[in-house]
Amino acid sequence: MEPGVEELMPRLLPVGDCDLAEDFDPTVPPRTPQEYLKRVQIEAARCPDVVVAQIDPRKLKKQQTVNISLSGCQPAPEGYSPPLKWQQQQVANFSAVRQSLNKHRNHWRSQNLDSNVTMPKSEDEEGWKKFCLGERVYSEIDALSDNENLGIDYMKVGFPPLLSIVSRMNQATVTSVLEYLISWFGEKKFTPELGRWLYALLACLEKPLLPEAHSLIRQLARRCSEVRVLEKSKNEEQISALNLIICLVSRYFDQRDLADEPS
Repeated sequence: MEPGVEELMPRLLPVGDCDLAEDFDPTVPPRTPQEYLKRVQIEAARCPDVVVAQIDPRKLKKQQTVNISLSGCQPAPEGYSPPLKWQQQQVANFSAVRQSLNKHRNHWRSQNLDSNVTMPKSEDEEGWKKFCLGERVYSEIDALSDNENLGIDYMKVGFPPLLSIVSRMNQATVTSVLEYLISWFGEKKFTPELGRWLYALLACLEKPLLPEAHSLIRQLARRCSEVRVLEKSKNEEQISALNLIICLVSRYFDQRDLADEPS
């Protein structure tokens, strides 16, 4: 090894002059520690200082696909961009909800759940989707039968995000369930059940956001803007709900590049 290189890469196990046998052969397995260290030294000296990869350009694809994700949200349809005052009021309301939740979290966590409430394990994606959305939405059943309308079956209509439920969810579970629902929303329509849970999970997210949560809420806001543009009937209640989620992600969680321009 050259002296200059050795100064940059000092030896951890310096090897001095070893009394090696005259028949020392570096190609056979070492028999003593001295032979082993000497063999390592010889192999290191034979390594080139610079190695260049040999790439056959013929094996590269001529046309490579690159997926680019737009960082911003799509603008609201004409006439549906929320006023700045409305956005500020929603942020204030949301902040109050978060403060109340944090203040009374221990109280609600101590409350007994109803006997029919069994929270899925954190890693049970399908279980959480059914728990939050219900069999009707999850399985895309248009309506309940007359017999099922006689009472509320939460397994079919989904459990609401009760304080006694969300207060039991740690940050890992909150992030996981948020990821499950955003994944479902990526291919499905927006529903009131989904909206209630998204709002509740956002209220449970702790700041500063973890990188995973940061990415998830940005993905959520972009998806809401996509669904809002595709809303053919211009249902004001649904557009208002989508505006609300975009508003909270952009203005409460400081993702200002995703914010709607006030009308």
